[in-house]
Amino acid sequence: MTEQAVPLIYLMAGEASGDVLGAGLMRSLRSAMRGQVRFAGLGGDAMAVEGLDSLFPISEMAVMGLVEILPRAPLLIRRARQTAEDAWNREPAAVVSIDSKAFTMRVQKQLFQRRAKAGGKGPKLIHWVPPTVWAWRPGRAAVIARHLDHLMTLFPFEPPYFEIHGLDTTFVGHPAAVQPAGNGAAFRGRFRLPKGAPVLGVMPGSRPGEVKRLLPVFRDVVARLAGRYQSLQVVIPTVPLVADAIQEETRNWRAPVTIVLDPRYKYDAFAACTVALAASGTVTLELTIAGVPTVVAYKVNAISAAIGRRLIDPEAIVLTNKLMGRRVVPQFIQEDCTADRLTVAVERLFDDPRARAEQGAASEAIRGMLLADGENPSDRAARTVLQVAGLRP
Repeated sequence: MTEQAVPLIYLMAGEASGDVLGAGLMRSLRSAMRGQVRFAGLGGDAMAVEGLDSLFPISEMAVMGLVEILPRAPLLIRRARQTAEDAWNREPAAVVSIDSKAFTMRVQKQLFQRRAKAGGKGPKLIHWVPPTVWAWRPGRAAVIARHLDHLMTLFPFEPPYFEIHGLDTTFVGHPAAVQPAGNGAAFRGRFRLPKGAPVLGVMPGSRPGEVKRLLPVFRDVVARLAGRYQSLQVVIPTVPLVADAIQEETRNWRAPVTIVLDPRYKYDAFAACTVALAASGTVTLELTIAGVPTVVAYKVNAISAAIGRRLIDPEAIVLTNKLMGRRVVPQFIQEDCTADRLTVAVERLFDDPRARAEQGAASEAIRGMLLADGENPSDRAARTVLQVAGLRP
């Protein structure tokens, strides 16, 4: 089969979590097609390992917050136009965008318009990880339904929000449900953590803005904890985009800090943690499934926060709490995100076995909620993409 005859799937992932999803999708697509599939588009380190040559660095897309995105808008608009042009010219069977809605939906809209001008000829347009319309601005569901052929969701409660607007939607599940169990003992040995020492996992986010706002607060929490837990160790699994900033910020912390960049040790790092202090995001779900008692914190620009209070359901900020229908994981958002409050919450998890057990009981329940018919989410997503694109595995 010539290279031109091998179908091309164009992928777009704009941040670290989407990059991981994209890498899993690439592996599953390659397996389903027995290697007879090509890839192009945007991705990070994980997708590069799977063979994707990114059109430009996705670090340019790593922006969070209603106000923070404004200074980057001209660049995002220019890159969206460039990406739409590249995707159209390559003539893929499908364009699959993953999360990063502010960017990817702009690209999908441009491709939809090009396809309309071409009489309907062009790639199928698919998106994975829809906007959180169940948390804020439900009207966005109708907007994205206009420019897509199919939507894939991570959570079982999401499809009705979009199907009501005529968008075919498939719950494919969340890859966190099949994440491997880590080996905490092996991690402690590899990174020479003292035997029996309490370990605090610190996850300040994967975007530079998150790290800049949260790490100073987390530093103060660690300083307080180090005074009480004399052998305290800090472990920070992170990604290359923010690794330098984290290295610089943690240089003089009062407890020893182990920074973990190699993704092979991520789940071992989770398993080694006694308690975790994490930014709100996908990692909170991963920590729940790994059985790590967690405290969640988050801060955004003050103007973004003021706007967000009118739009966002606070009970939907932490995914574990949303899925369980109650606050299993303590959450401290914006003005509640202080070193004093976070320290009290973390100490409770260190000291109270019942508090740890309550979060541990949620682990299997969450895992079950995030699987569709017991199928690997990446495999189910790949099968959905191939069906929508009209390709035979």
